[in-house]
Amino acid sequence: MSPLEVDPLDARVLERNYDYAQKNVRLLAMWYECDIERMLELLAEHDIDLSRNDRLQFREGYQSTRQGLYG
Repeated sequence: MSPLEVDPLDARVLERNYDYAQKNVRLLAMWYECDIERMLELLAEHDIDLSRNDRLQFREGYQSTRQGLYG
């Protein structure tokens, strides 16, 4: 990987992109061209907390993914 290439699945990059997407899972999923469930998995795998709005919408999917990873 050259210095100019960035791994979009790196935890820091994913968290920064979530910030750029205004902490919106739906928007981030569109940017990453994946479904919302996969995006929730990626955020959970990297221990990236959801925004308040995303927690209200996706809490169950996010928590079940985290429990599967750490439970």
